[in-house]
Parts: sequence; C-alpha cells; structure tokens
Amino acid sequence: MLDHQSKIFRIQTLNHISSTGLNRFPAHAYQVGHDVEQPDAILVRSHNMLSMTIPSTITAIGRAGAGTNNIPVQEMSRRGIPVFNTPGANANAVKELVMACLFMSARHIVPALQFTTTLAGSDEELNKQAEAGKKQFSGIELPGRTLGIIGLGEIGRLVANSAIKLGMKVIGYDPKITVESAWSLSAEVKKANSMEDLLRHSEFVSVHVPLLDSTRHLIAGKELAIMKHHAILLNFSRGAIVDEMAVLDAITSGKLKTYVSDFPSNRLQHQPGVITLPHLGASTHEAEENCAMMVVNQLIDFLQNGNITNTVNFPDIQMERESPYRIAVANANVPNIVGQISTGMARAGLNIHNMINKSRGEMAYTMVDIDSPVPASVLAEISAIDGVLMARYLPIPE
Repeated sequence: MLDHQSKIFRIQTLNHISSTGLNRFPAHAYQVGHDVEQPDAILVRSHNMLSMTIPSTITAIGRAGAGTNNIPVQEMSRRGIPVFNTPGANANAVKELVMACLFMSARHIVPALQFTTTLAGSDEELNKQAEAGKKQFSGIELPGRTLGIIGLGEIGRLVANSAIKLGMKVIGYDPKITVESAWSLSAEVKKANSMEDLLRHSEFVSVHVPLLDSTRHLIAGKELAIMKHHAILLNFSRGAIVDEMAVLDAITSGKLKTYVSDFPSNRLQHQPGVITLPHLGASTHEAEENCAMMVVNQLIDFLQNGNITNTVNFPDIQMERESPYRIAVANANVPNIVGQISTGMARAGLNIHNMINKSRGEMAYTMVDIDSPVPASVLAEISAIDGVLMARYLPIPE
C-alpha cells in the first residue's frame, strides 16, 4: 500500500508572504521557506515564473493576489497543476485607491501639489502666489457626475456601490456578470447595453477586467473617440488594457482630460494630464494578510484533501470526506476517463464509496473516495491512462 502517514508537505515561497498566512500551515506537517527543495507547492506574489524551471515535484501553485500573468498557466495545465489565486481578497484596498483617485483627478490635486512646491518667499508672498495660481486648478464635485465601470467583479462592484453612496450616477458593463455578483450590486447601478454605450455617457470611466488576449488594448483610439469631451479614465487592472499612445493622443487633442494608471511606463513618464502610481492597488497590510490567508487555506485543502477553490485553470470542486482513502485525478476533458478509473479500481477489488467529476474547458478533475487502502499498482494504472495528467493518493494519516 502507499504510505502517506508521515507525509511532510514542502512549500517554496518566491516572495515575502505575510506571516499571518504562513502561520496557518500546521508546523508538524509543512516545511515552508524560500530555500525549500523539491517543493510540493509554490507560493508567489509578483515573482516572474515565466522563464523559471518549475520543479517536477510541484502539484500546485498559489498566487497571493488575483492576477496570474507572471505564472505559466498553460504549461501548468498541461502538467495537471492547478494555479490558485485570491479573487476579492484585495478588493477593498483597490476600491479605496480608485475612490481616492476619483477625488484626486476631479480636484486636480496632483498638479496643485506640484504648483505649491514651486512657491517661494515670505508667508504673505506665498499666499499671494497661491491665490493668483489656484484658478488653474479649479475642479468639479462628484455628486451628480456619471461614472462608467467596465467589469463588475468584486472590485468593480465595490467601486460602483461606493460611488452611488457619494451621490454619483453609475453605469456598469459586464457581459459575463454572475447572478451572485448582480445580487451584490446596488440597484441604482444602470446597465449599459454595450461598452460603447457606457463610454458615450460617462464623465469618469474606471476599468476592472483581467488582462487577456481579448482585453489587451480594450480602450484604444476608437473607444477614446467615443468618450465625452474632457472625460477622466482610470486604469487599476493592468497597463496593457489601455493603449498608451492612443491615450496620450487623446490628452493632447483635449478629448481626454486625465489618465490615472497604477502602472507607470516610460511612455507615460512626465506627460501632462497623466497620473501614475507605483502599482499601489493591493499594497495595504490588510490586503496582503487577506491574500496570504486565503491562498494558504486553499493550498492546505488541496494538498491534504484534493479540493479545489479559486483556480484559473481547473473547475472549483469540493467533496466532503466520507472515507480516509481518497484519490484525486487531474485530467484532460476527454471521454471515458472516469469509466477507466472506475474499471481499474473494480479490477483491484476496491469499492468506490463516493465520486465526483467536473470539467472546465479542456481541463477536468475527478475525486474518488474508496472504502479501503489503495495499492500502489492501482495509482500507477490510473496515472498511465491516456489523458490523465496527475493522480495523487490522499489518505488521512492514522
């Protein structure tokens, strides 16, 4: 039989991860650190994994954050390795920064601060210069203004609801919004029939979508041309969501008043009408703790029980333990794999107590609880099935 009773899970950390999260790993069963060799799982924040060699021992990758552009997700899928993330864990931090930037851009706070640093002389002279110069920074108030939000995930919904409380009018566009998301959205948020409809009627536009091939340069010249004259655009998703050259052209022409981005670049540096921040969206103590706790909990449940919650490449799937003997199988979504798994167990005289299978696109995942211990030969037979990417035996230690 396979002996997992003394299993120590090894977790490699590629970035600093909040100790509040790491302390959730049971010390007697987990070895955690940057220098851990032959890891079972990797914990990462911003480290670029795209060019690194992923150890053959890896069964999972956990990203303490929402975006996974720094992880080779397709390669991991081919190997049957779930890539976990933490959607919503940093949502409040991003929402607060977006709201701060709405005020900042509406009241021209950044150029006003820059102007103030140039003043010199006695207090009386400073006051005279300030009074003479403040007219150029005259702003607008937010109540009654229209905010368009593209993407109504966790962050977009929080921004929408906060803007409503400020007295703003809010238009939302998200063709893939879930029923759960819709229920948590203020009833005062108006639905746009298209992104073009939203852009045409909004004075402020905030973008909250993941960076995919389909969303790269989602906002470009054509979209900017539709927007209201002197509109303000905020991007706290990813830099490549917006075409920077098109934005600079729109600012130069006067079409766009201000572009606020959490992603600085050489092209945007020192450009009038542009405010860039050093990727501050999730940079709060609370967000880092929330992300760490969430991803650690997900990894523990996966490593010990095979359950999957919040991955970008596998279906969410959970099954309550009804037996101490469990096999978890990651496989391609092709016909008859479940049947072959069942047949292999039947030949070995193993009784299936419970089974669950789910798919997501090209990937599928199967969990089987068995009434008795599983011989190593059965796991090897399952692993050899064409289309099986990874098979693990997960008994509960006695």
